[in-house]
Order: sequence, then C-alpha cells, then structure tokens
Amino acid sequence: VMNHQILPPTIAPPAANYAHAVLSVDASRLLHTSGVVPTRPDGSVPEAIGDQAVVVWQTIEAILTEADMLLSSIVSITTYVVVDHLGALPAVMAARDAALGGHRASSTLVTVPALARPEWKMEIAVVAVA
Repeated sequence: VMNHQILPPTIAPPAANYAHAVLSVDASRLLHTSGVVPTRPDGSVPEAIGDQAVVVWQTIEAILTEADMLLSSIVSITTYVVVDHLGALPAVMAARDAALGGHRASSTLVTVPALARPEWKMEIAVVAVA
C-alpha cells in the first residue's frame, strides 16, 4: 500500500471518518481536482444538499476513473459548505462515507458564505495519489 494513514496515539482521534494525515510513499501520479460542484451532466442541480453531495461524489468517481484511479486513491478531501446549510452537514458526510466505503483520507471542512452559483450548497476538491 502506497498511502498510509498517520494516526499518532499521542493525539486525539479524528472527529469523524477521516485520517489526520496520509503519507504517500513512492507516488508516481498525483491528481488534484478543482472544486467539484453538484451539477449533473444535463446541467441540473438537485435541491437537497444530500443529493448535491451524491452528485459531487459521482463526478469525483468519474474523474478518478478517467485518470485510471479509484476512490481509494484519494488522500485529501476539502469540503466547502455554504454556512446557511451547515445544519445539513450529516447528509454531506453520509454521502462521503457511502462513496468511500470505509476508505479514510485526510479531510478538511470549510464553511463559506456562498459559492459561485446560488443553487450550489457545497463542493468538494480532492487530491489522489497512485
């Protein structure tokens, strides 16, 4: 395994399903995404933030597939949530956990006042290593 979770026993455990850090050894390929937004291929955007998160993870998986990588190649996740929708964060995290199927990457949550389009309630950027 090229990517190893770093979880020192001398610090508090992660607050959710993520790793404090991921060490990539002998990496030969790095993928950095832009913020992946919840727009479906037909241009529509789901209303519910949980559904938006599912669309984002489907898009991330398609990007990774095109790069000949898997969701388990992800080492870092940055999730942006519009602050007005922070109460729906469990739906966003549930979509992440379902997509990753137990895989843990380093993860950061950032609240923002708005995103580029008013219908977008969240977006995610990832780094993957193979």
